Amino acid sequence: MGFDRPARGGFGGAGGRGGGFSPRGGTDFKPRGGGGFRGGDRGGGRGGFRGGDRGGGRGGFRGGDRGGRGGPRGRGAPRGRGGARGGMRGGKTVVVEPHRHAGIFVSRGKEDALCTINSTPGDSVYGEKRISVEGAEGTKVEYRIWNPFRSKLAAAIMAGIEHIWIQPKSKVLYLGAASGTTVSHVSDIVGPEGLVYAVEFSHRSGRDLINAAKKRTNIVPIIEDARHPQKYRMIVDMVDVIFADVAQPDQARIVALNAHHYLKNGGHVVISIKANCIDSTAKPEAVFAEEVKKLQSEKIKPLEQITLEPYERDHAVVSGHYRAPLGGKKA
Repeated sequence: MGFDRPARGGFGGAGGRGGGFSPRGGTDFKPRGGGGFRGGDRGGGRGGFRGGDRGGGRGGFRGGDRGGRGGPRGRGAPRGRGGARGGMRGGKTVVVEPHRHAGIFVSRGKEDALCTINSTPGDSVYGEKRISVEGAEGTKVEYRIWNPFRSKLAAAIMAGIEHIWIQPKSKVLYLGAASGTTVSHVSDIVGPEGLVYAVEFSHRSGRDLINAAKKRTNIVPIIEDARHPQKYRMIVDMVDVIFADVAQPDQARIVALNAHHYLKNGGHVVISIKANCIDSTAKPEAVFAEEVKKLQSEKIKPLEQITLEPYERDHAVVSGHYRAPLGGKKA
């Protein structure tokens, strides 16, 4: 695929090949840095998209969703085919290839980018760029660009996470859905046969989430406090994966409570940890290690841990196996 992926770390004995948490060697944290599409240094280089002073810095998408430096502005800015904020030109100049994670794609062109198939062609959710690519027999497929500076999950994918456990037909419980930016891409990934239960406490962000769900029927918006999963027990079915981005001091407990209620035995957890939200005085590595211990105490076996540099500072994503079957069977 042309990716320079960082060296694999993770948790020894669970498929990882490098450092991390090993059953024999204690709990030494071995951070894995962000990779990128091209030009990423292995094992923590600041990869990102081609070009850019920081190899994928905040201007990685030229004129992207967060206003990358050097982006076109004003009336003379070129506008692509229906793309919000200028879009990206599609057609024959852009080649879209499948990513190793099912349901995710990579657009190859002047700028390489992650993308997902737009389940509602012609509509954008948060002003993201869109590209149309000609398929077989003259049909066109629309893709939505997925900016890793606006999504922890996209950042983890760019950083080289081995498994996200979210795939077509999956049922996902998403904690900390906010206004639906990442939720909309998860909706694209799981497809019409999958389902995304999106939990958000803020009513202001919840309005945007509900609006996004109006056109995406596989999103179930839930405006509730994730600390009280029993409040939405009449809505949520058993799920395959829990993704959490709640940024709360007790987020490990929040994830565990929801897992005990709704996650299938043998299911998986993917949690984004922001060190400053848990303990701003401790080193991030120490915070991450402590959170992993909390997950282990709740029958969540850690599988992989990866830092989100350069997309997010002092963040890590940890994946785990919930109530893994005995006998060391691999997930």
